Amino acid sequence: LITLQSLGADAVGCNCSAGPLQMNELIKKMKPFAKVPLVAKPNAGMPRLAHGSTVFDMSASEFAFCSRKLIKSGANFVGGCCGTTPEHIRELKKTLKEKKAVAVCRKSIAAISSARSSLLLTPGKEPVIVGECINPTGKKSFQQQLKKGNLKTVRDLAREQESKGALALDVNAGVPEADEAALMLKMVSMLSLNSRLPLVIDSSDPLVIEKALRVYPGRAMINSISAEKHKLTRVLPLAAKYGAMIIILPLSEKELPKKFPERKAIALKIFREARKFGFGKEDVVVDGLILAVSSFPRAACETIRTVNWFAKKFGVNTIGGLSNISFGMPQRNLMNQTFLSLLKRNGLSMIIANPLPEKIKPNSFARDVLLARDKDAARYIKYAQKLKDSFTRENKSLRRTGKGIREDIYQCVLDGDRKLIKKYLSTALKQGVSALDIVDKAMIPAINRVGDLFDKKECFLPQLIASAETMKLGFEYLRPALETAGRKNEKKTVIILATVKGDIHDIGKNIVGLMLKNHGFEVIDLGKDVSAAKIISQVKKHDCGLVGLSALMTTTMVNMKEVLSLAGKEGLSCRFIVGGAVVTKSYADSLGAEYAADGVQAVKAALKLAKIKA
Repeated sequence: LITLQSLGADAVGCNCSAGPLQMNELIKKMKPFAKVPLVAKPNAGMPRLAHGSTVFDMSASEFAFCSRKLIKSGANFVGGCCGTTPEHIRELKKTLKEKKAVAVCRKSIAAISSARSSLLLTPGKEPVIVGECINPTGKKSFQQQLKKGNLKTVRDLAREQESKGALALDVNAGVPEADEAALMLKMVSMLSLNSRLPLVIDSSDPLVIEKALRVYPGRAMINSISAEKHKLTRVLPLAAKYGAMIIILPLSEKELPKKFPERKAIALKIFREARKFGFGKEDVVVDGLILAVSSFPRAACETIRTVNWFAKKFGVNTIGGLSNISFGMPQRNLMNQTFLSLLKRNGLSMIIANPLPEKIKPNSFARDVLLARDKDAARYIKYAQKLKDSFTRENKSLRRTGKGIREDIYQCVLDGDRKLIKKYLSTALKQGVSALDIVDKAMIPAINRVGDLFDKKECFLPQLIASAETMKLGFEYLRPALETAGRKNEKKTVIILATVKGDIHDIGKNIVGLMLKNHGFEVIDLGKDVSAAKIISQVKKHDCGLVGLSALMTTTMVNMKEVLSLAGKEGLSCRFIVGGAVVTKSYADSLGAEYAADGVQAVKAALKLAKIKA
């Protein structure tokens, strides 16, 4: 909802997949955040199979009666999907004739989103951490990697920051002598797949911002828009076109405003310009403009005043770049955490920070510096020198574990690092590690770990695919060595995969096939829209004991039963695994087949059945 309405959809809603009662919950959840009318087109109840056909049991009068809740919950348009007839729609119209739809109550919303998650900014809550680490400024090694097109560190930093509590990621592609627009495009595209966190696009170049917004599958935030003419005339229209939230930076073309009154005037000027493009208070976040307290003793005080006024008097969300405050000071984490505690009290909504360092309690010495009570920070520096050896060094570079080449290969598969897998495998072979040892002690445990994480919803489909493809590349590279070692002669369990007759969807089946190969199965993929007769003939031809069937639609999953019935008539003892978007465990049970909700479950089911057969 957040993504689509930000991109200009005139209405957003849901259809199919549920009856009016089940769909009511979806409408109810969306309504508080909707800037546009909501659409509801439910099925005539939930589908069931009867005598080999898909049946919807809800009568026209019951459908119309149940749909009244949809109006109460906020639906503005109501219709019917699967199982509904002209009679259903006539009854619906009659029942809802005197009902009035709940009006759209929002003009703007303080929220950003990615392809897999949304982030609502709520006043009074703990400040949201926007991870600052994907920024190559001042990081020579990182810059060199990006120049070479190596995005591994970007992916690692994204995962690390999320694991430590970041709820959004600031993305900066400003590398000297590099094409910033092209690099930003690659980084945003990669992060859209590899991270669930919403992105904050950090660039001063309107072209770079536009390229990023064009490919980003969510509602992004732009960091930032100042009072500079080219920002107001070029970036504001882009933000409006793509529905992005904006960070207002109280900075003019003339100077860096150090005091609150100047910052207030500039920020309000930018906001007035933003209003012309349809932005409301919930669409903007004001930057408190954090400067280094080491060079400007009242820096913290002026930022606190700025944050306090915009948060509590003007009523908008606020943000700041935390690490700026401690530049040039010892024990920077101590200073940062103390300043953050002060900003929280004054209504800060978001903080651009490194979530990785150890959390440290606020400190009175640091607080005195920030509130301009410690001249030249003398007391703080004396205190910090005593603690010199007590704090963990921050910003350690990300490295592989260093436990050995097997661990590196394990991590490579876990990360889905297709670029480095061959390099690590080559190193392992040169060190005398056998191909069998690599597969059994590094690669297989890694892909199993990915499966566990997928089950726990700690990693998602893109990561699962990346790891599986990395595993596949590894097997291909090791094949000659494995054949020499005798692995080629090992008899593999054969499994036939097919999407049933009438169904042309095969993405899920292909993923299952890839994962099964990685677990040592010989996969015979018959493709999509495959008849029962062809599947059974291939089972006989290959003397196959396992068959995986896929279907995406209720209208085609009934063809699974035809395959199993034909297998029974032919006297075949093969076992079946069924899956797909519409397939349920109860349906699988009714067929006498194993159920697999996803690729990981399919592998587990296949391994179990292969063992049973043995």
